[in-house]
Amino acid sequence: MNGIGANIKNIRELRNYTQEFMAQKLKITQAGYSKIECGESDVPYSKLKEIAKILEVKVEDLISFDQQRIFNGFNTVKGNNSNNLIVNDIKEIKKLYEDKVSLLEKLLKNSESQLARYQDKFGDI
Repeated sequence: MNGIGANIKNIRELRNYTQEFMAQKLKITQAGYSKIECGESDVPYSKLKEIAKILEVKVEDLISFDQQRIFNGFNTVKGNNSNNLIVNDIKEIKKLYEDKVSLLEKLLKNSESQLARYQDKFGDI
Protein backbone atom coordinates (compact mmCIF):
# COMPACT_ATOMS: atom_id res chain seq x y z
CA MET A 1 0.00 0.00 0.00
CA ASN A 2 1.46 3.36 -0.97
CA GLY A 3 1.74 6.32 1.36
CA ILE A 4 -1.17 8.38 0.11
CA GLY A 5 -3.45 5.34 -0.20
CA ALA A 6 -2.58 4.27 3.33
CA ASN A 7 -3.17 7.80 4.58
CA ILE A 8 -6.58 7.93 2.89
CA LYS A 9 -7.47 4.58 4.44
CA ASN A 10 -6.36 5.69 7.92
CA ILE A 11 -8.37 8.90 7.76
CA ARG A 12 -11.40 7.06 6.32
CA GLU A 13 -11.25 4.57 9.18
CA LEU A 14 -10.91 7.36 11.75
CA ARG A 15 -14.07 8.84 10.23
CA ASN A 16 -15.70 5.41 10.48
CA TYR A 17 -16.59 5.52 6.78
CA THR A 18 -16.76 2.40 4.63
CA GLN A 19 -15.14 1.98 1.25
CA GLU A 20 -18.65 1.68 -0.17
CA PHE A 21 -19.59 5.08 1.27
CA MET A 22 -16.48 6.69 -0.19
CA ALA A 23 -17.01 5.06 -3.58
CA GLN A 24 -20.61 6.26 -3.67
CA LYS A 25 -19.60 9.83 -2.84
CA LEU A 26 -16.87 9.73 -5.51
CA LYS A 27 -19.25 8.12 -8.02
CA ILE A 28 -16.92 5.16 -8.61
CA THR A 29 -17.11 1.46 -7.80
CA GLN A 30 -16.01 0.08 -4.46
CA ALA A 31 -13.35 -1.94 -6.31
CA GLY A 32 -12.09 1.26 -7.94
CA TYR A 33 -11.95 2.99 -4.58
CA SER A 34 -10.12 0.02 -3.06
CA LYS A 35 -7.45 0.37 -5.75
CA ILE A 36 -6.90 3.96 -4.61
CA GLU A 37 -6.27 2.85 -1.02
CA CYS A 38 -4.05 -0.04 -2.14
CA GLY A 39 -2.00 2.24 -4.37
CA GLU A 40 -2.95 0.27 -7.48
CA SER A 41 -4.17 3.34 -9.35
CA ASP A 42 -2.73 6.80 -9.80
CA VAL A 43 -4.93 9.43 -8.22
CA PRO A 44 -5.12 12.79 -9.97
CA TYR A 45 -5.02 15.90 -7.82
CA SER A 46 -8.66 16.65 -8.65
CA LYS A 47 -9.68 13.28 -7.16
CA LEU A 48 -7.53 13.93 -4.08
CA LYS A 49 -9.42 17.20 -3.61
CA GLU A 50 -12.74 15.31 -3.76
CA ILE A 51 -11.52 12.71 -1.27
CA ALA A 52 -10.22 15.41 1.08
CA LYS A 53 -13.57 17.20 0.93
CA ILE A 54 -15.49 14.02 1.80
CA LEU A 55 -13.11 13.26 4.67
CA GLU A 56 -13.21 16.92 5.77
CA VAL A 57 -9.43 17.32 5.71
CA LYS A 58 -6.94 19.21 3.57
CA VAL A 59 -5.26 17.57 0.58
CA GLU A 60 -1.99 18.05 2.46
CA ASP A 61 -3.36 15.79 5.21
CA LEU A 62 -3.83 13.02 2.65
CA ILE A 63 -0.26 13.45 1.47
CA SER A 64 1.44 13.69 4.86
CA PHE A 65 -0.76 12.04 7.44
CA ASP A 66 -0.32 13.01 11.09
CA GLN A 67 -2.70 10.76 13.02
CA GLN A 68 -2.66 12.79 16.22
CA ARG A 69 -3.38 16.08 14.42
CA ILE A 70 -6.23 14.53 12.40
CA PHE A 71 -7.66 12.80 15.47
CA ASN A 72 -7.59 16.03 17.44
CA GLY A 73 -9.33 17.79 14.54
CA PHE A 74 -12.08 15.16 14.50
CA ASN A 75 -12.66 15.65 18.20
CA THR A 76 -13.11 19.39 17.84
CA VAL A 77 -16.78 20.23 18.24
CA LYS A 78 -18.20 21.90 15.17
CA GLY A 79 -20.80 24.58 15.41
CA ASN A 80 -21.33 28.16 16.37
CA ASN A 81 -19.80 29.98 19.33
CA SER A 82 -22.06 28.12 21.75
CA ASN A 83 -20.54 24.82 20.50
CA ASN A 84 -23.85 23.42 19.24
CA LEU A 85 -23.40 20.48 16.87
CA ILE A 86 -24.47 21.22 13.34
CA VAL A 87 -27.46 19.33 11.97
CA ASN A 88 -25.42 17.12 9.61
CA ASP A 89 -23.29 15.87 12.50
CA ILE A 90 -26.40 15.00 14.50
CA LYS A 91 -27.87 13.11 11.54
CA GLU A 92 -24.58 11.27 11.03
CA ILE A 93 -24.36 10.31 14.69
CA LYS A 94 -27.98 9.14 14.68
CA LYS A 95 -27.36 7.01 11.55
CA LEU A 96 -24.24 5.45 13.11
CA TYR A 97 -26.21 4.70 16.29
CA GLU A 98 -29.08 3.13 14.31
CA ASP A 99 -26.60 1.05 12.29
CA LYS A 100 -24.97 -0.13 15.51
CA VAL A 101 -28.33 -1.08 17.03
CA SER A 102 -29.26 -2.98 13.87
CA LEU A 103 -25.97 -4.87 13.89
CA LEU A 104 -26.35 -5.74 17.57
CA GLU A 105 -29.89 -7.02 16.93
CA LYS A 106 -28.56 -9.25 14.13
CA LEU A 107 -25.79 -10.54 16.39
CA LEU A 108 -28.33 -11.29 19.13
CA LYS A 109 -30.57 -13.22 16.73
CA ASN A 110 -27.57 -15.17 15.48
CA SER A 111 -26.50 -15.99 19.04
CA GLU A 112 -30.03 -17.06 19.94
CA SER A 113 -30.23 -19.37 16.92
CA GLN A 114 -26.82 -20.87 17.74
CA LEU A 115 -27.95 -21.44 21.33
CA ALA A 116 -31.16 -23.11 20.13
CA ARG A 117 -29.16 -25.43 17.85
CA TYR A 118 -26.81 -26.24 20.72
CA GLN A 119 -29.74 -26.99 23.02
CA ASP A 120 -31.37 -29.19 20.36
CA LYS A 121 -28.16 -31.12 19.95
CA PHE A 122 -27.03 -31.42 23.58
CA GLY A 123 -30.11 -30.52 25.62
CA ASP A 124 -30.18 -28.09 28.53
CA ILE A 125 -27.16 -28.27 30.77
